[in-house]
Amino acid sequence: MTGISSFFGIQTSLRGLLAQQAGLDVTAHNIANAETPGYSRQTAQLESVTGLKLASGALAGGGGALLGGGVDVTAYARARDAFADIQYRAQASLHGNAETTTSALSTVEESLNEPGTTGISALLSKFWDAWQAVSNQPEDPATKSALAVTARALTDGIRSFDGQLSAVGTNAASELAGITSANGPILQNATAIARLNGEISAAISAGRQPNDLLDQRDKLLDELSEYGQVTVTDLQNGSIQVAFGGVATPLLVDDTTAWAPTAPATTLFPTPAAGGRIGALQTLSLVPGGTIDGYRKELDAFAAKLVSDVNLAHGTPFFDTAGTTAATVAVDAGILAAPTTIRTTNLAGAPAGANDVARGVAQLRSGAADKLYAGFVLRVGNESLDAQRREGSSAATLASASDRRASVSGVSLDEEMANMIRFQRGYQASARTMSTVDEMLDTLINRTGRVGL
Repeated sequence: MTGISSFFGIQTSLRGLLAQQAGLDVTAHNIANAETPGYSRQTAQLESVTGLKLASGALAGGGGALLGGGVDVTAYARARDAFADIQYRAQASLHGNAETTTSALSTVEESLNEPGTTGISALLSKFWDAWQAVSNQPEDPATKSALAVTARALTDGIRSFDGQLSAVGTNAASELAGITSANGPILQNATAIARLNGEISAAISAGRQPNDLLDQRDKLLDELSEYGQVTVTDLQNGSIQVAFGGVATPLLVDDTTAWAPTAPATTLFPTPAAGGRIGALQTLSLVPGGTIDGYRKELDAFAAKLVSDVNLAHGTPFFDTAGTTAATVAVDAGILAAPTTIRTTNLAGAPAGANDVARGVAQLRSGAADKLYAGFVLRVGNESLDAQRREGSSAATLASASDRRASVSGVSLDEEMANMIRFQRGYQASARTMSTVDEMLDTLINRTGRVGL
């Protein structure tokens, strides 16, 4: 039988000690990062060492053999599911869009204050009531003065609400400009991803596994997905390309190069972008055809109809004829200066108390202008409700996608504690094996040849 070194068992035991120690080290790393955002659970991949080749004659039958030499750590693997990442980022984009839209439309609803005592509906109702009062007392100066005050409150309310709509659109445009600027989060993340691409590629080329760097890059991609659609292409060397917002070119990140925009940055952020907060902000900003632009146009149509119908029934301008939009609607200056000029009749030589004009204007209640405004309120309410529904649905779906990903990548302290005990027991067993081999060698080296053994 071919001889085997007496020290072979020491080497085998040492490999076992080192492998179990590596497992304990990885377990400690997992436990330390259990609450670290974006961290992926790691495992030490163990593989048996290729056996020691024993020449022919090593076995009793005369054949050769491979004698197992223990275990080695072949890799420190990162638990990650690429498909789960794609699902999570797609849902993050949808949720970012819905959440941003809901926030803006909630502000619009609060400003609208319908139904409420200070909303335009209440002011419009008081306006028609004031005309009814004038028709009942057409010769009373105080009633006409009250009508002028009520009319002014209505036009002030319409202009104020239009200003609040404009502010929502302006704020959305301002936030969009900040996000997409050279110092905004998108391009900052792109620069960081490009830098990590270089570091990851260099580490892989040197034969190292940059798990923590990969986690950092994935976390940046997760953050980007909140702002718009993210498409990742693997370049096989550890580096990636990142397309953003459904735009194939230019790339947001191409290997170690981040996109450097020249103002305006419309080539990467078209209107509207594909999903995310950017898409919502573009729709909400004051762009033609956007949500807020549509609201203001409907409010303009209501204001114009109110002005034209009342002025036509009044016979002379009651509202300023130059104010045909929600932003410019106003009571005629002459009416405000002298409310007694408010007409109550068109009859020539009308007897005292004639009120055909006042009755005609009062009868406009529930007419075309009121219906336009009611339709506008209904649209705002329905779109706000739909946005809230989409936000709730997307939040639930995002949480589900996050849970599915965490089931693969997340750290379970119970599992890590079980692993810790398992590696501890393995380490103890390897140490015991080494001690046994050491005792055998001690007998062989120090006691061989002594009388009495």
